[in-house]
Amino acid sequence: MSAALRFDIEVSHNDCSQRLGVLSVPGRQSIQTPQYFAVSSRGCVPHLSQDMMKQNTSIKGIYAALEDFTEKSTEETTAIHNLPIGKDETRLRRFIALQEDALLVLGARRQPPVPARAANTNTGISIQTGLGFTTLESDDYAEAVQRLRPDIVLGMADYEYPKRPGVKRIEKMGDRTLAWLQHMVATLGDESNELPPVALFAPVLPIEAGQQSDYLNTLQENLIDFLAGWVLYDAASIDVIPTATRHLPRLALTDIQGPHEILDQTSLGLDVFVLSSIGEATDAGIALTFTFPAPELPGSGHRLPLGIDMWSPTHVSDVSALAENCTCYACRNHHKAFVRHLLDAKEMLAWVLLQIHNYHIMDVFFANIRQSIRDGTLERDAESFDKAFERNLPISSGKGPRLRGYQVKSGRAEPQRNPRAYRSLEDAQERLAETPLPSPNADAEHLAQQGFAEKAI
Repeated sequence: MSAALRFDIEVSHNDCSQRLGVLSVPGRQSIQTPQYFAVSSRGCVPHLSQDMMKQNTSIKGIYAALEDFTEKSTEETTAIHNLPIGKDETRLRRFIALQEDALLVLGARRQPPVPARAANTNTGISIQTGLGFTTLESDDYAEAVQRLRPDIVLGMADYEYPKRPGVKRIEKMGDRTLAWLQHMVATLGDESNELPPVALFAPVLPIEAGQQSDYLNTLQENLIDFLAGWVLYDAASIDVIPTATRHLPRLALTDIQGPHEILDQTSLGLDVFVLSSIGEATDAGIALTFTFPAPELPGSGHRLPLGIDMWSPTHVSDVSALAENCTCYACRNHHKAFVRHLLDAKEMLAWVLLQIHNYHIMDVFFANIRQSIRDGTLERDAESFDKAFERNLPISSGKGPRLRGYQVKSGRAEPQRNPRAYRSLEDAQERLAETPLPSPNADAEHLAQQGFAEKAI
């Protein structure tokens, strides 16, 4: 199975903690690391159609979650499992219409996952489907991987986000994860050579080294030949990776909120990041503007913002690009005032343009990180970046797209997150009945005063 993927380390510093590599999968474009993969929602990067992603971004890989394609009852067969495919096609890639040269990674849960209500069991993990919570059995996960054929599959881990495991849970985590991984190896190993290969990444659990030593030792002794890489849920866990396997790629499913965390974790030796923060900034109406290496600080010495709030009225008549010197499609063809107008009108195009722009900013950021590692200046450049830019994104002053049930879990007595889409018109009907009809020449001010419309800012 490991023959499905090749990882070559080209440059390394500080005992291989800072490194440049090339990730290669047959039939896909080679990926220089450090790099990011985009988080998908049901197979698509939010706000971007597949052709838009191909034409106007440089996204080289996406992360898909099996729970996006799972019914509440695992006995029900979803359409994706029976999708007819051609000789050189795979079901998951065809179902989501993903371009052939993009890398496709499949995991059990979304990133970040919605906290599950039920605990994991000895045979499976709790997931949230589009119809509610259920248990994804290890057998079902292995069977799905067999039929869907992603390029990379992440082994199922006994980790319940965002809970900190107790003593009793820790005792089970390694045993359960090992059993599920052994089952995946057995399933993928008992296949015809004619099937497209699948590279298996083993989980590194977010617990201390001594608490998972038996798990890691068994992997190293019995399963090392079947593993193509590691997946980490906590950057600090990188120290527990066995020395003999440090040449394998490391994929991070860590909670990254911004570029500072990316620089910190790159310095530790992580190679690929599954980033949800880009889409979160886009949903909030934030246009990213940070650059790396950082520019000289202005005379005031104040830190620069990581982005700008496009909901702000200050952009109503601003015809400059979203970010200075940016060459993305949005900045080459449109300006702040147009994007601000689209947001105010709740036009989907606003988030499309912001998504294209924000992914471009991240592409440039990672390209410059790789150059900094090549030059041996990452530590100095990261320190300058930390001094130059704020650590948190600006607070959004608007409302993004409506939140869906698979994005958040409501708690008890929690206020409604989305505003009501409809409201009673009885009060307005009584008010309008007492108001004379406006003349055909009435302007917006007059209509707003009479209650016929609300004037946009």
